Amino acid sequence: MQIADMRKEYTWGDLSEADVDADPLRQFAKWFEQALAANLPEPNAMTLATATPDGQPSARVVLLKAFDASGFTFFTNYESRKGHELTANPRAALLFFWPQLQRQIRIEGTVERLSAAESDAYFQSRPLGSRLSAWASMQSEVIANRAVLEERMRELAQRFADGQVPRPPYWGGYRVRPLSIEFWQGRPDRLHDRLRYQRLQPAGWRLERLSP
Repeated sequence: MQIADMRKEYTWGDLSEADVDADPLRQFAKWFEQALAANLPEPNAMTLATATPDGQPSARVVLLKAFDASGFTFFTNYESRKGHELTANPRAALLFFWPQLQRQIRIEGTVERLSAAESDAYFQSRPLGSRLSAWASMQSEVIANRAVLEERMRELAQRFADGQVPRPPYWGGYRVRPLSIEFWQGRPDRLHDRLRYQRLQPAGWRLERLSP
């Protein structure tokens, strides 16, 4: 089969203004609960897009670790490529794609670091191996081979043999504060439903329908 011939008809559901919550964070919670109930693989996996100040974009998949009225939280190395880009240009876009439900959610907003206390609390909840790897990996830097990482992990396992691993100072959380959240539901004949919430100042949201 040619790539150009790969097609899937979307017939799972629809999305109307009358059915969605007035608050996009509550609507996100509703859809996320449905993704969990559908036993989707890693429904918290999301594409994170960042860019340099001069507009060079980059994207990668990270894991959502929390969300509430203030925004969407993930954790990473501050010295990684995305960390440097967020320092220089604290704006980002998130994308959730749940093909089994024929849905996607697009989020755009500003980004801020979590407090040290918030990052410490999450770090200590991680498995031991994940805490060690945060120390072992200088994320996004060039290394000679995998053996470098494995040797570093062995050294760290001995160093922190008591299991008390502090959070590295270069590792922690970010919160994306949404300015725009779009809910997309696949529909037949590519006439998809797209509902976008735009944040109003000083408070509230405007809901609008977009052409597919």
